[in-house]
Amino acid sequence: MRHFKKLLGSVREFKAPAIFTILFIILEVFIEVVIPFITADMVNAIKDGAALAGVVKTGLFLVLLAVLSLSFGAAAGFLGSKASSGFARNLRHDVYCRVQTFSFENIDRFSSASLVTRMTTDIGNVQMAFMMLTRIAIRAPLMFVFAIVMAYVMGGSLATTFVVLVPVLAFGLIMIARKAMPAFRAVFRKYDKLNESIEENVRAMRVVKGFAREDYEKQKFAAASDDIRRDFTYAERVVALNSPLMQLCLYFNMIFVLSIGSKLIITGRGQAIDVGQLSAMLTYGFQILMSLMMISMIYVMLTMSAESMKRLAEVMDEQPTLTNPAEPVFDIPDGSIDFENVSFKYARTAKVDALSDVNLHIASGMTVGILGGTGSSKSTLIQLIPRLYDVTGGCVKVGGRDVREYDLETLRNNVAVVLQKNLLFSGTIRDNLRWGDPDATDEEMEAACRLAQADEFIRSFPDGYDTYIEQGGSNVSGGQKQRLCIARALLKKPKILILDDSTSAVDTHTDALIREGFRNYIPETTKLIIAQRVASVQDADLILVMDGGRIIASGTHDELMASNEIYREIYEQQNKGGERDE
Repeated sequence: MRHFKKLLGSVREFKAPAIFTILFIILEVFIEVVIPFITADMVNAIKDGAALAGVVKTGLFLVLLAVLSLSFGAAAGFLGSKASSGFARNLRHDVYCRVQTFSFENIDRFSSASLVTRMTTDIGNVQMAFMMLTRIAIRAPLMFVFAIVMAYVMGGSLATTFVVLVPVLAFGLIMIARKAMPAFRAVFRKYDKLNESIEENVRAMRVVKGFAREDYEKQKFAAASDDIRRDFTYAERVVALNSPLMQLCLYFNMIFVLSIGSKLIITGRGQAIDVGQLSAMLTYGFQILMSLMMISMIYVMLTMSAESMKRLAEVMDEQPTLTNPAEPVFDIPDGSIDFENVSFKYARTAKVDALSDVNLHIASGMTVGILGGTGSSKSTLIQLIPRLYDVTGGCVKVGGRDVREYDLETLRNNVAVVLQKNLLFSGTIRDNLRWGDPDATDEEMEAACRLAQADEFIRSFPDGYDTYIEQGGSNVSGGQKQRLCIARALLKKPKILILDDSTSAVDTHTDALIREGFRNYIPETTKLIIAQRVASVQDADLILVMDGGRIIASGTHDELMASNEIYREIYEQQNKGGERDE
């Protein structure tokens, strides 16, 4: 219930349709239990030789009640659908917006596949549960109570059959639901693994085909899918027992009411119970038993959705680890960067720091190259500057202020990062570039693309800047994708530009042209370049050599060649026989 109350906040403007749904359901149920009562009186009247006019009048009244019941049911269905769909839309929006506030640390706690499952399958289950709560969960208990009361009014002692049937049916349905619950709960965790397998396979399709591993991936997917099938099959087999149990109770009630009722009618000559009451008892018996079965189905559905509610509430309850300060600073004077005794680890429980004892001063406008082997924490270092993560110890300053003092949006608009894994979105090249600046003019976009050495290949496309980019940029090469991402970052006109190994897919000549453009056209922008090639950082004002999360050497190219063996070894290996173009 705590999770459900948490999610109910997403109903908002759909409260009125939900409330009116409940009201119409109550009216519909009331009319449905009144109809057998009036029908019984009409049957008895016909048996006693009532005039045709009276029968017609009662029949027309029953028709009116049936039409009203139908109208109330239709209105409840329409408003219930509107309320549940609106609730699901709002909930999906709220969860998505919540995810947008997460830092990388928050997102690391949930896999992307799990978040997708929560926003699709889980929200679908919660929507279904909400619809059932506003319609069936109101209708079934009301129908059960009203029908029991009317059965005793109409049948008297004959209604004692329900004293036996109701506990038997209720116990059976509860046991069925309890057996099915564990399987339904387990299946959602397996959905995460299935979606993760799909996502991984689609993203790595080129690798899969390159290694001819299609059959292996099919087998892996089939195993995950079959695991879900087994759980669902077991759960549905258990739930399927509802029907025969229901039929058993229904037919037992019918036989009991017909046999005992008929005997009472004959022996009592219609004084204790008559034909009309007998027919009404059969109807009420059906309504009571159907209500119980609906209640059991609600129990099963709510059990399924309870796990979904819990998973969605986990996302909504997750507190962003990075937040704006109480009085944020909105002005960044320059692109200077300072690391003061910085240490960092990705998890609080980690025993080893990813970064330790980092002290560094970078003046505004400098070009800084960063070299180091895999796992040396180069990317970790630069992610602390736009505050994608917060330091564990020490502080990072931009423009002379701790980055934690700045408004987050202001900071990130002034620090443009071209990440190692470049990503383009589906849409035109123009649409992708405007991620850097939504108000950029065509001239500004073209200037940024010329600086990133992208303008020439863009114009070679038949549609130029209106060329459509497929999802993930799959219809452009790796080098073209990198250059478009650099151009997009340049459109932000940042005070700090960070390139995280983002020219690795371009040839050395193009790489050199990009660096030359940076020197000539954005001299006041601080530029940090993470690279694998010494040539990409050789002319930098300062070069950092990293290893094991520490800066083990710093200086210009000439200084490092003279003083640092690791740098000199990298340079000589790459230039042995001339560096080859990539």
